[in-house]
Amino acid sequence: MKTEDATPTDTAGGTGHGPPAPPDRNHDRARRAGRSDLIAATAGVLLIAAAVVVGHVIQNRDGSLRAQWPPLLASWDPHLGPGTPAALIMAVLVVSYGPPLAARLPWRGLLAVAWGGSMAWVFSMALIDGWHRGVAKRLTTKHEYLRVIDRFEDIPATLRDFTNHIVIGEPGNWPAHVAGHPPGATLTFVWLDRIGLGGGAWAALWCVVVGSSAALAVLITVRVLADERLARRAAPFLVLAPAAVWAGVSADGYFTAVAAWSVALLALAATGRVRFPAVAALGGGLLFGWTCYLSYGLGLMAAVLLAVLMLTRTARPVPLFLLGALVVPVAFTFAGFNWWTAYHLLVERYYQGAGGVRPYGYWVWANLACATLAAGLAAVAGLRRSAVAAPGAVRALRSGPATASPEGRLALLVLAALAALLAADLSGMSKAETERIWQPFLLWLLPAAALLPRRRVRYWLVASAVPALLINHLLWTGW
Repeated sequence: MKTEDATPTDTAGGTGHGPPAPPDRNHDRARRAGRSDLIAATAGVLLIAAAVVVGHVIQNRDGSLRAQWPPLLASWDPHLGPGTPAALIMAVLVVSYGPPLAARLPWRGLLAVAWGGSMAWVFSMALIDGWHRGVAKRLTTKHEYLRVIDRFEDIPATLRDFTNHIVIGEPGNWPAHVAGHPPGATLTFVWLDRIGLGGGAWAALWCVVVGSSAALAVLITVRVLADERLARRAAPFLVLAPAAVWAGVSADGYFTAVAAWSVALLALAATGRVRFPAVAALGGGLLFGWTCYLSYGLGLMAAVLLAVLMLTRTARPVPLFLLGALVVPVAFTFAGFNWWTAYHLLVERYYQGAGGVRPYGYWVWANLACATLAAGLAAVAGLRRSAVAAPGAVRALRSGPATASPEGRLALLVLAALAALLAADLSGMSKAETERIWQPFLLWLLPAAALLPRRRVRYWLVASAVPALLINHLLWTGW
């Protein structure tokens, strides 16, 4: 038998298999696991504290971090806003009623509530900064995509000329975010403008509504790769994600959703848990191709996609997935845009600006402090449990996917996302701003919280929500 606090990862060598342990032994293991969770969370807090202290020393000494309130790209600005009451109410409602609702709602009802709850949380957090500053003007600043809409009047000609304006010093060089991404990112807002949804408010609405759907993609993926019980337990943490501070309003939230749905469709195709697996495989590939033309670094999402194939032990959807993934690159290449040329020019531009000044020795570990803030302490504790469960899950998978516990399969999915995040970190192309840039990876760390004991879930939700609320009320998190 198991106590309420003992998940299978705590009671049977990390795999959920083996003879039942005596109640006293289960209780002792649960207590040790709980202490280890707290130690992991404490280590996360200490990492953040070290990044803050060391970062302020370096920034005050020579300004090389190019961040006013390191490790976050933010400035000190205590404030309240119209979103303050809504954000507090959302946090209280999810902490109080989220876990039981997630357990009892019909599956489709849970998906609808999770999407609506995620949108409400992101919008309320954005409105803490006010409608004008926090929403309507977020995507219209000098670094953003909407500043160049008029330069895409002739889209084919602009794509052919796109790489000529990436490097600083070239005539009419692109703003930072346009230069820093493939043209798919900017084209999204160009097309919104073409259909009459121009301006910052519509762009913000698009990013939040589409971006919030990423929670659904994760829930569906966890359900088909692990089980519905774990997906339901993860739902409140996905709704109350600390990354909402930066998802509202950011194009990276939109990128996160596109990448997440690519993973979800591949998972549905690989497990056959959808009426038309071939269509799901093709659609997943199409979205992955589009993902790579939204952000250069999101090719690393291949680690999560590979984890899906490993967990399902099948390659059936791969040919159609790859076929779909070729559509976007072929279309852009024929239109005259060369991805590889643009990427190499971006690297040059990156080192022309702040990337060439910011010290790698600080950001290579301070980035992880940013990730801790954006993912939350519950995800940190869940990652600890994932690491414990992973060896047993790998051994079980060698005997066949059915022999691995749901907790073990979830652990491997989460750790694949962590591997992608660490690769991005070590690349040196992600120095600062990772609390925003890494949202597509951070999203997949949140389900690890489903491995935490049910009896303490509300405490972990509070540990996720309170730091996010403090950040949004004490700092101005611009970019």
